[in-house]
Amino acid sequence: MAVTEPAPPAQPVAHEGILRRQSLRESAARTYARSLPIVPVRARGLTIEGADGRRYLDCLSGAGTLALGHNHPVVLEAIKKVLASGAPLHVLDLATPVKDAFTTELFATLPRQLADDARIQFCGPAGTDAVEAALKLVRTATGRTGLLAFTGAYHGMTAGALDASGGATDVRVTRLPFPQNYRCPFGVGGERGAELAARWTENLLDDPKGGVPAPAGMILEPVQGEGGVIPAPDGWLRRMREITASRSVPLIADEVQTGVGRTGAFWAVEHSGIVPDVMVLSKAIGGSLPLAVIVYRADLDVWQPGAHAGTFRGNQLAMAAGAATLSFVRENRLAERAATLGARMLGQLQGLAAAHRCIGDVRGRGLMIGVELVNPDSDDTRADVPPADPVLAAAVQRECLRRGLIVELGGRHSGVVRLLPPLTLTDEQAQAVLDRFADSLEAAVSAPHLRHDTGPSQ
Repeated sequence: MAVTEPAPPAQPVAHEGILRRQSLRESAARTYARSLPIVPVRARGLTIEGADGRRYLDCLSGAGTLALGHNHPVVLEAIKKVLASGAPLHVLDLATPVKDAFTTELFATLPRQLADDARIQFCGPAGTDAVEAALKLVRTATGRTGLLAFTGAYHGMTAGALDASGGATDVRVTRLPFPQNYRCPFGVGGERGAELAARWTENLLDDPKGGVPAPAGMILEPVQGEGGVIPAPDGWLRRMREITASRSVPLIADEVQTGVGRTGAFWAVEHSGIVPDVMVLSKAIGGSLPLAVIVYRADLDVWQPGAHAGTFRGNQLAMAAGAATLSFVRENRLAERAATLGARMLGQLQGLAAAHRCIGDVRGRGLMIGVELVNPDSDDTRADVPPADPVLAAAVQRECLRRGLIVELGGRHSGVVRLLPPLTLTDEQAQAVLDRFADSLEAAVSAPHLRHDTGPSQ
């Protein structure tokens, strides 16, 4: 399924019946199915083939889960090997050769200062459960209950993870400013904006009248994904590490989406050189199958047996697929490849922005890229930059789909088009992605009526 292969003619639309039944049967909470009305039946690498015979370039990658793309041979072989061996597929948290191999490979990739004295907790299969475990861990270890989190954060959909996320309505954590260049909360951006954000955090923690008791931990994303693909400045991350370390506050790095080479380093914290006390890992570590863990300093390991458990924390197939993925990324230097190719793609997108006023900002790190679309003709003079244009972003997403490109939206107002291609992306595929995106943007901008074409809602 090469990029340049033409898609076959549309087949009889049996897929429409599947989409209709999904709409009738599934929860109103379904998400991706609404903006991506396709029925995948085959997939390999970057490419998905739908039941209607159309082919798509997948720059969603399971929300960043598919580091090697769909059905990579090393992943399939690892799964087949476990199936053929007769090994048990469900073992709770018992030790197995498959788990041992996964843990060994994972520890080989971690920042050495953490790996040399670390413990690992296997959690329920979703990243949000690992976030819950991390919060529970630091609260148990410190005897405190408060939490420091950041504006724009996304840590999952369970209650505790939602409390720490930017969309929380029943706030139980102290919310701190996350530095941004384009929409800086202090109106200055750059190093000065990051410095002000750090000073705000430090002053708030040290102010006896600040209303913030000593917290159990601080949780942050090295690159905010759902928040709009906003990389944390390296200097600011180092300040957060200094601030937390000097106050005995455990630092939790949520690497659920940024890990396994996505940002151009194996783990995104490596860009800044910091070593967190806890790392939350999921998505790509399971090689496309459900798996989530936390890795943390041994001295935090004070909870009692069963303090955090889950029936499906022993997913043998995911551990095998994950070990194969971690090894392949490490041995083939795919993190370095992501850094090089991502920088090239960012450069081309910035060139596109120079020709389109509706592109407010292009940002990201490695193959975690965001393009913020704005309304440059808005008469709102209250902000330093134009407001986000979620209607245009949705139109661009629909035009991308019509051209066989799957992208996702994010950001505060869903005005950021997000690109999360697999790390195995070739130069030819990268160019095809950019060409289709540019064509889609042009179509959405030049035909305003397309902005009101909501398309099928499934």
